[in-house]
Amino acid sequence: MKLITAIIRPERLPEVKAALFRAGVTGMTLTRVSGHGGEREIIQQYRADTIVLEFHEKVKIEIAVSEPFVERALQAILSAAHTGQVGDGKIFIQPLEQVIRIRTGERDYAALTPVTAHEVQRAARAAVAGREL
Repeated sequence: MKLITAIIRPERLPEVKAALFRAGVTGMTLTRVSGHGGEREIIQQYRADTIVLEFHEKVKIEIAVSEPFVERALQAILSAAHTGQVGDGKIFIQPLEQVIRIRTGERDYAALTPVTAHEVQRAARAAVAGREL
């Protein structure tokens, strides 16, 4: 099991979420964050003051996945979050020792497998197919 943490551009979130759903990854936690990487500072004028914005708004996605889903999730994030510009983000993958679903007490793989995974995948694929028509 792995914990995948991705820091991405907020405007790429809908594409990343859809790509993860198509890959069968449905459980995720989102946090609005700000940070500083390779991007340059933004200088803005606000009324009579000059403001330097060092930190940029990002979205942090955290996903706990079993081994078969690690590469699928990674590829989904990479393909959907990529713009080719500085500031696309980072992905961190860490080992996950144990997972417990509070509601049922299920552990590890059973706790990671969502009850509705097949339904979510089917709906995501149908939505993509509908846009291609």
